[in-house]
Amino acid sequence: MTDVVTPPSSPVSRERAREIKRMSVISTARQVRVLSRAELTELTGLSPATLTPLVRELIAEGYLVERGTAASRSGRPRTMLEFNPRAELVAAVSLEPSRISCEIADSDGAVIAHRTARIGSDIVETVCTFVPELVGAALPSLRGVAIAAPGVSSGGAVRLAPSVGLVEDRPIGESVRQRLGVPVVVDNDVNLMAAGEHAAGAGADVDDLLLLHVADGVGAGLILDGRVRRGAAGAAGEVGFLPLDGQERGYDGVGPFEARWSENAIAERVVALRPGRRPAEAVRTLVELADTEAAAADYLAEVLEAWARLIVSCVCVVDPGRVLLSGAAAQLDDAALDRLQDLVATRAPAATDVRRAVLGDRAVLHGAVSYALSAAATHQSSPS
Repeated sequence: MTDVVTPPSSPVSRERAREIKRMSVISTARQVRVLSRAELTELTGLSPATLTPLVRELIAEGYLVERGTAASRSGRPRTMLEFNPRAELVAAVSLEPSRISCEIADSDGAVIAHRTARIGSDIVETVCTFVPELVGAALPSLRGVAIAAPGVSSGGAVRLAPSVGLVEDRPIGESVRQRLGVPVVVDNDVNLMAAGEHAAGAGADVDDLLLLHVADGVGAGLILDGRVRRGAAGAAGEVGFLPLDGQERGYDGVGPFEARWSENAIAERVVALRPGRRPAEAVRTLVELADTEAAAADYLAEVLEAWARLIVSCVCVVDPGRVLLSGAAAQLDDAALDRLQDLVATRAPAATDVRRAVLGDRAVLHGAVSYALSAAATHQSSPS
């Protein structure tokens, strides 16, 4: 009889397996918030012998806090554990025209520190200065950084973002990661908005959606099967480059569609309709003017027609099921939104629900939290 020799298990494999179990406990506690050890055992599938040292470790690290006792089915009191969102901090950095903002938030999306400044010549240096200063003594709890930038992002590099001085590829993600030592995710700002609405907003109940954001430009964030889709070169959702006819081309990083139907373009037309100062909310002002002025009503109809055509074009390709209007597009009143919905419904090949996004300026933050925590989990569970 031949003896079968079992090779010793790899220490790296054992460590990775333990980290996966640890992340399972953290993820479960983050989702349920308050639970007992018995419930953790049931939800994670881990044995009490495996779970006990992990829970002890997570209590010592501040992830879990003991919160008194509660009765169990057997009548015996059991100690309850509560997840501490402050044990996981993320930095959400937004690159905007002429300024950079940085927020430090916990895993609930609660902001604990914030700073805004003008964009300088070195974005990486600014980020790597802001984040440690804002986190302060809680730096060991920093799990990741998410950077939102207008333009195209691929592999941590940003291009076609002229409003923030990034036209050619700039590897800001890797540069920040090397300096701060935590996972860094760089993505288009509208992708982060879509991720935020999917995590905590008007798309939390669906797995497929398209977020249409109208601001200085026009962009879209696409989520299919619960995941943000970026495309082969990171340019998925650059709907501002939709050609209006066969002759038009983008210029200086601005697409032909957004050159005509962005908030900037609409604001210029509103000023022409009612001379004076540029309106702070161009679409809302246009809707109000349309109630009393025929020229404004005609122009509003043109805007809705253009946006509907854009939405239907996207629906024909990806069938998102739900379209969320963000930025200036969310300023439509109920009547205008209903008109846009009708235009889409009569032309789209599949049922498409058009509604407003609900998180507003907080969408990027919630998306950043989702991105950073996901990146941190992937980093911790991957082989070293």
